[in-house]
Amino acid sequence: MADSLPSDFDVLIIGTGLPESIVAAACSRSGQRVLHVDSRSYYGGNWASFSFSGLLSWLKEHQQICVDGEESTPAWQDLLHETEDAITLCKKDETIQHVEVFCYASQDLDGNVEETGALRKNPSLGEASTLADPPDSPCLVDDRPSVCATSNEMPAKDTSQSEGESSPEGNDAEETSEKVNLDGEETCVDTDLDGDKIEKKPAAEENHPQPKRNRITYSQIVKEGRRFNIDLVSKLLYSRGLLIDLLIKSNVSQYAQFKNVTRVLAFWEGKVEQVPCSRADVFNSKELTMIEKRMLMKFLTFCIDYEQHPSEYEASQQCPFSEFLKSKKLTPNLQHFILHSIAMTSESSCTTIDGLKATKKFLQCLGRFGNTPFLFPLYGQGEIPQCFCRMCAVFGGIYCLCHKVQCLVIDKESRKCKAVIDHLGQRINAKYFIVEDSSLSKETCSSVQYQQISRAVLITDQSILKTDSDQQISVLIVPPGEPGTCAVRVTELCSSTMTCMKDTYLVHLACPSSKTAREDLEPVVNKLFTPYTETEVDKEELAKPRLLWALYFNMRDSSAISRNSYHDLPSNVYVCSGPDCALGSEHAVRQAEMLFHELFPGEEFCPPPPNPEDIIFGDDDKESDPATSTITMAGLEPGEESQTNVESPVKELEN
Repeated sequence: MADSLPSDFDVLIIGTGLPESIVAAACSRSGQRVLHVDSRSYYGGNWASFSFSGLLSWLKEHQQICVDGEESTPAWQDLLHETEDAITLCKKDETIQHVEVFCYASQDLDGNVEETGALRKNPSLGEASTLADPPDSPCLVDDRPSVCATSNEMPAKDTSQSEGESSPEGNDAEETSEKVNLDGEETCVDTDLDGDKIEKKPAAEENHPQPKRNRITYSQIVKEGRRFNIDLVSKLLYSRGLLIDLLIKSNVSQYAQFKNVTRVLAFWEGKVEQVPCSRADVFNSKELTMIEKRMLMKFLTFCIDYEQHPSEYEASQQCPFSEFLKSKKLTPNLQHFILHSIAMTSESSCTTIDGLKATKKFLQCLGRFGNTPFLFPLYGQGEIPQCFCRMCAVFGGIYCLCHKVQCLVIDKESRKCKAVIDHLGQRINAKYFIVEDSSLSKETCSSVQYQQISRAVLITDQSILKTDSDQQISVLIVPPGEPGTCAVRVTELCSSTMTCMKDTYLVHLACPSSKTAREDLEPVVNKLFTPYTETEVDKEELAKPRLLWALYFNMRDSSAISRNSYHDLPSNVYVCSGPDCALGSEHAVRQAEMLFHELFPGEEFCPPPPNPEDIIFGDDDKESDPATSTITMAGLEPGEESQTNVESPVKELEN
């Protein structure tokens, strides 16, 4: 139980977000005694994924925080010695703000669905439920159990996700789908054993009047809520990014499965179009003329080894990337594709050198697992922190959820942290302390200027770009509509990702905040979707996906905060930031590796696990050193990876 925790550790980590979980796994793997606690009842913090009912419970918790404020806890001042001081930690999470919920689907409830306080809806556009206004807030279902466990075994699957989601047949994924096995760097085809098939419409039918769509009600969404795994963050994994490399190197990839992102889209002249990525896609594209195809191939071939041609870009290094593209005589169509869908950069703030680096990264990631550079984890991004928590537990780490830390105990003479005092009044000693940013008090963060991320989560009834397959995973960058605003990243997930129910799509929107999330993102939502309505609409609106449910919120971005910004932070206390607004998770991996090397400079960061065949047990025999075990990860021999990184994109783009 929690009150019988050991009192001495090497590393104590507060918060189970991605960077904290990676550090915990690395420390445990190197033989350190690790205690990993979280005041929440689920793993992941702001990196978590929720079932639909779990998300409603999460919203209700934030509503109660706004109404009730901080909870009263037992006094800890009496537990301090005369030579000690204390730094109090924050008792409530203030990283989520401006939460607004809209329900557009019909509220018809049948007798088989137990639903309390369904979201009220205006007959036309839907009424928002704003958590900042408690009297008008909906009564949300709270079905998540309280979790508190201390164990040096693998932590159980996150309670923010439902237990019944692990079997593929439980989530209507009858279609043929490709799942990526990181260990083998190849794909395997899984089909439904029951023989059920999804009806695929011929492409020619798209020109004919559309049949009446399936009617999806709010009660259906609630009833099928366990089919959903809704991420608080909107991210993808670069196939040759730092996170994928770390998952493979450490063998943490065995705890997760991934799917290829099947399409990269562009929003051009009011329409959504597919961006050709590979050489075959370029020459099969109907959106590009033959001249444009050759121009695009020539430019992408230059980008893959642009460092070898400094004369081509040196004079324009600090100029806007958009101006550099114009100087290359590319058509406006190609300029838009490259800037927003390949480099995925901002037209105003991206320099030429940054744009070339981003384009090269995109091209280098092509072809490793599929025809796009990106992967998405089955069951959502919340799986990734849990995977590293499992690795930490395997090597002896102790986990305890629903466990609050009241304060850091500071030695007055050395000004170092020596212990923490938890909500039970227990003093726990450690050498090093790692704290998530959201746990720090207002006094500690008095000089910190945070940025914000605008987020939206939508449930829709069809894809933003229909094809003959309804199982598409797409990423789209919508350029800013007005000067001074930011581009919006749209990620659309289908049911085969195990993140939504059949016949629906889960759509994530994200951008740096300039206003509230709704003000930032609603214009893009209106461009791509139309609110669900039972009445007839014109053909233009009928062509758009219908919006069934929407959530808007602002999330704190602490990724740019330096250590010196925190007030009076002890030298052995380290801070992990929350999610940033970037598409990948490179910042979290870099931060975790940097922290680990600061703590243990001579240790390898997340080395491969020992090969079981190389481990010899016995007093007379010396155990094999895990660090020296020769393990070939991802089906590659040592030294083969670097060669593949450079050559495969070139071969892909050669004429």
